[in-house]
Amino acid sequence: MPDTKKFIENLSGAGKCIGVLTSGGDAQGMNAAVRAVVRMGIYVGAKVYFIHEGYQGMVDGGDNIKEASWESVSSMLQVGGTVIGSARCKDFRTHEGRLHAALNLVQRGITNLCVIGGDGSLTGANLFREEWSGLLDELVQSGEISEEASQIHSALHIVGMVGSIDNDFCGTDMTIGTDSALHRIIEVVDAIMTTAQSHQRTFVLEVMGRHCGYLALVSALACGADWVLIPEMPPKDGWEEQMCYKLSENRADKKRLNIIIVAEGAIDQSNKPITTELIKDLVVRCLGFDTRVTILGHVQRGGTPSAFDRILASRMGVEAVLALLEASPGTPACVVSLCGNQAVRVPLMECVQMVRKSFENNLNTYKLLSHRKIDSELPHKFQIQTQANVHPISAASLIFFFSCFLSQIKEIKWGDVGGWTGQGGSLLGTKRTLPAKHIDKIAEQMRIHNINALLVIGGFEAYLGLMELQAARSKHAELCVPMVMVPATVSNNIPGSDLSIGADTALNAITDTCDRIKQSASGTKRRVFIIETMGGYCGYLATVGGLAAGADAAYIYEEPFDIRELQSNVEHLTEKMKTSIQRGLVLRNENCSENYTTDFIYQLYNEEGKGVFDCRKNVLGHMQQGGAPSPFDRNFGTKIAAKAMQWISKKLKEFYREGRVFANTEDSACLLGMRRRALVFQPVVQLKDETDFVHRIPKEQWWLRLRPLMKILAKYKTSYDVSDSGQLEHIVRLRAKDISAI
Repeated sequence: MPDTKKFIENLSGAGKCIGVLTSGGDAQGMNAAVRAVVRMGIYVGAKVYFIHEGYQGMVDGGDNIKEASWESVSSMLQVGGTVIGSARCKDFRTHEGRLHAALNLVQRGITNLCVIGGDGSLTGANLFREEWSGLLDELVQSGEISEEASQIHSALHIVGMVGSIDNDFCGTDMTIGTDSALHRIIEVVDAIMTTAQSHQRTFVLEVMGRHCGYLALVSALACGADWVLIPEMPPKDGWEEQMCYKLSENRADKKRLNIIIVAEGAIDQSNKPITTELIKDLVVRCLGFDTRVTILGHVQRGGTPSAFDRILASRMGVEAVLALLEASPGTPACVVSLCGNQAVRVPLMECVQMVRKSFENNLNTYKLLSHRKIDSELPHKFQIQTQANVHPISAASLIFFFSCFLSQIKEIKWGDVGGWTGQGGSLLGTKRTLPAKHIDKIAEQMRIHNINALLVIGGFEAYLGLMELQAARSKHAELCVPMVMVPATVSNNIPGSDLSIGADTALNAITDTCDRIKQSASGTKRRVFIIETMGGYCGYLATVGGLAAGADAAYIYEEPFDIRELQSNVEHLTEKMKTSIQRGLVLRNENCSENYTTDFIYQLYNEEGKGVFDCRKNVLGHMQQGGAPSPFDRNFGTKIAAKAMQWISKKLKEFYREGRVFANTEDSACLLGMRRRALVFQPVVQLKDETDFVHRIPKEQWWLRLRPLMKILAKYKTSYDVSDSGQLEHIVRLRAKDISAI
């Protein structure tokens, strides 16, 4: 069978000129996208130009269009906004303005554009592309360019990346900047909740979203808000009474605060705006609660980009360059987007013409968690075990009513779990004990308490534990109940799932710490930092954290290395230090090598770098497991637990026979994991062949494909398999296929 793999070294950008611009509103992560476009473009041999001030700079030309160098994008990964500027340009909306823009691009040989912005910016880019040949004809007729120049630059290729905090673009799960905006919102909400609880206050928060309520909805999910109002779902008549009843009901359950989140574009059934002041007056008048209003405004656009946005933007930037290299005159303008954890390309105009991005899953989850069923509607008991101390286990546990820790079983009421989503660690308690030694006692407790289903939240021990429980079914009928595991570990090392609850929070802790460590060296002589991360034998945190923090190298167990590679890395960094950068960053997974320890690597770099740079080392340790969960983890934990609960409910009906639940099939003990684009239930017995039990990692790990990308952005020559790139997918097919994706 012929080898169908395609590698980056077989693609050449020689002779190509790429222009990169940011347009419309700014968003955190745009700089990471610009950096990736510049470095990937230069890596493949193309010339890359900054187009400052968006379309206005393209129209005005002159110094607004400058060639970029590798060094010109150093130290911008962690900077919010866009360093090349953005502006809303009226001139580009006119034919005359676009004619000037075409002339400025042709004069510099630019026929490839990477546009980072919202739907308006991308629509303008597509119009520019459609008019391109006509604009060149006009320039030839006016004598401003030659016929030869017109033929050489006859085709304009456009690739878009969506930069918008609103996440209002169809065709991608997340837009650049959305996750960072959620970070700003949740930081404020967490701070407000402490003061609100102290004074038993109600807070009404307004977040951005004139036409899209994504930020409002997801932040409501992430903080457990009492009420949310969004443009897409105007509340039914009588909503005022329903909201006040819900608030008073929560206060009756001894909840000391209420949070109401309102999108700035929220409207009622009559299309009348629902403002924060209107809600405040309503609560004060009807309930007499002490109520305050907070409008977050442009705080949501500011600050450093989150780890998620840096990784997303870096991947999208690289994919955009690949799309431009492979474009032909007949290739439609496309948008590089994210579907699950995969980068895909979708036709630009299909995205623009579709209704705004649906977030039906988020909405359904919020409805599920905000409605309390009466006791008569809950015929079965559920049991939860947590076996890892991970930030957002509390969020994953939110929707369940029973908790278990071996012999400690206690009923939990609806109101008892209020505020859990924002708590780190596990409020149920954790222990690494495996069930095999206590199987008789566990079975007895499940019989005594009539437990009909089991949810296990945790890492590799939880995975092993579920296998042991299933294996014990032949001896204990009490264990013949539906069982499902939700992966939760900072190491992200669970077979059957590309992502685990807690990994995103740990990545943000690593990224934030690396930013501070690098900043500590500003103004000093050249310095390299050696950072040790957690993860056991899994190099996910070191690799993806390195990509987010702009590391020069990341050493992991899955990719063996020797002293020659270490020496080569030192020499490479020495050359970079001599010519450009002032600070270097090297990450090391804690178990990457028995002999090449963090101390060894530190001493090697320190010795070999003498005269050029000095070294410092830092072991991050358990700070990667601490702190409040990130918005992504809160949302992911809540949704995956809700899906697990729905699965359990379905299985209880399926296996209920003659007054009892009896489930002993393979598919009644599953792991719920994120696979490429969707959440999938997988029988744990079928995952055994995918598991390296000695090193506690999956045999195949998707994120290893990101390592060449990290090396390329650090200026290493490497082989990069781009076989999965270049697949243009239509938006209708994409949505139908991935309806269950988060």
